[in-house]
Amino acid sequence: MASIACSAQAGEKVGVYDGHFRLQGQRMGRVGSCYWVVKRIGGVGKMYALKFTLDDYPTNYFYPQAVASMDSTAERETQTVPNSDEKMLANYVPVFVMLPLDVITNDNVLEDKEKIGNQLKELRDAGVDGVMTDVWWGIVEGKGPMQYDWSGYRSLFQLIQECGLKLQAIMSFHQCGGNVGDVVNIPLPKWVLEIGESDPDIFYTNRSGNRNRECLTIGVDNLPIFYGRTAVQVYGDFMKSFREEMSDFLEAGLLLDIEVGLGPAGELRYPSYPQSQGWVFPGIGEFQCYDKYLKAEFKQAAIEAGHPEWELPDDAGEYNDTPESTEFFRSNGTYLADRGKFFLTWYSNKLLIHGDEILDEANQIFLGCKLKLATKVAGIHWWYKSDSHAAELTSGFYNLNDRDGYRPIARMLSRHHAILNFTCLEMRNSEQKAAAKSGPQELVQQVLSGGWRENIEVAGENALPRYDAAAYNQILLNARPNGVNKEGPPKLRMYGMTYLRLSDGLLEENNFNLFKTFVKKMHADQEYCPDPKMYNHEIGPLEPSGPKLVMEELLEATKPMEPFPWDKETDMRVDDGGGFVLANLIKKFFSRFKK
Repeated sequence: MASIACSAQAGEKVGVYDGHFRLQGQRMGRVGSCYWVVKRIGGVGKMYALKFTLDDYPTNYFYPQAVASMDSTAERETQTVPNSDEKMLANYVPVFVMLPLDVITNDNVLEDKEKIGNQLKELRDAGVDGVMTDVWWGIVEGKGPMQYDWSGYRSLFQLIQECGLKLQAIMSFHQCGGNVGDVVNIPLPKWVLEIGESDPDIFYTNRSGNRNRECLTIGVDNLPIFYGRTAVQVYGDFMKSFREEMSDFLEAGLLLDIEVGLGPAGELRYPSYPQSQGWVFPGIGEFQCYDKYLKAEFKQAAIEAGHPEWELPDDAGEYNDTPESTEFFRSNGTYLADRGKFFLTWYSNKLLIHGDEILDEANQIFLGCKLKLATKVAGIHWWYKSDSHAAELTSGFYNLNDRDGYRPIARMLSRHHAILNFTCLEMRNSEQKAAAKSGPQELVQQVLSGGWRENIEVAGENALPRYDAAAYNQILLNARPNGVNKEGPPKLRMYGMTYLRLSDGLLEENNFNLFKTFVKKMHADQEYCPDPKMYNHEIGPLEPSGPKLVMEELLEATKPMEPFPWDKETDMRVDDGGGFVLANLIKKFFSRFKK
């Protein structure tokens, strides 16, 4: 601890500070029950302050910040942490909050700026590190090919920057609407939908011929049918324009990562369980490869494999079937036959190639920017404990008890220095229907372990909005599976967590109080830290992608490996200890006098 000169009269020394806060943009020191607004007047180590007590200011003036170094030998004023907390900071996991889906309207307007600004400040005051937002293709390039309008997002980014938060931006090349949790409708660009009117095979298609206009099929990734451009080129041009138009925000360090949308809901998967086509949980879903482009690719692959007679599956059932009700997924079903294995390998490899090509494009575009790339992978937890893993297979994850369907994805991401962002962190097995044979806990354990074994960073999200202690505790367990290490970095630690999502429900008093406790626990009981280097998250310029991996190298990662061990429960519970209980009792006591 260091002492500070904090009297306006003759620099009288009054003691040792043991905390640090910010008051309307000014740094503050605390000594006992008194607070001091600190201002450097001049000279090495000379700090002066104005004394006041808590009664002078309402408590909502204060919000936790990283404590500032008062080292009298330092010329610069930088925010650091006391030496006693430096080791614990190595356990810090930053927390981001997903903004509302329609924070930018279909008309490309940041609507209700004042309300959003106030909400962002509430998040900042809660110690949240930043926010995440979708950047909708359908809004930005809606007027015509390569006619980009970034005005709404520039207004949003400016507001986020003014509120002192960092940003994760999603390149959302999909429709909003038709998925779990979608409450608004933001379609693909009109000019893309018009191409689809004359060529509906640009969209994913199930065996019955139903088209899914949520995103483009990977069958058109390299076909120049979008006014002379391929789908990959279209995505690339969008990202190039983003980099050019947002260069000031990139240079200012506002953006920490770019999450590249690779499918429905922005996830690397097929749209195998669309609510818009009648799917309900826990249906197995359907394969989505019956557009003419993917059908032709599969036929050619079968011919080259010496089996021209093999066709796409016709025995895999419908969206709401169970595995045992189908020939393909039942015990000893088609999925175990040679033609079934060939199809599943082809189907899942197409996803790997799709992700690799678009991330290659993104890497070249953002090369040198101080940020990371990221990809979201869906948590398909239902039927995980059945032999065929049917729901995962229809989504494109060829994951069985004797075959890892996720580590090849992690290996592909490692080439691009990309983060694997996984969902369903909040879910526990006991919360799921027994008939669905769900295994969210084992699934998270498998996927995160695979990412760590491939030496990439892993991050995550909750799949559904939750405000309860059980959900927060499960996320905390997954964030640090073996708990905190008081002597330095923990054995395992997630790179970050994004909470889904900002809403009036989250900001309701009781919900938000618990959420603030959750943020503090994710930070390993440390105050908000503005400097990622302090918790080993220094972000340098994005490096070029590594050498291209041949498919055989990727598929080597399908060999199953035991996941890392997880503790039974987190050592940083949000409902642990008397402090949380006492705080709520006090609030309830005083609330009685407000009635």
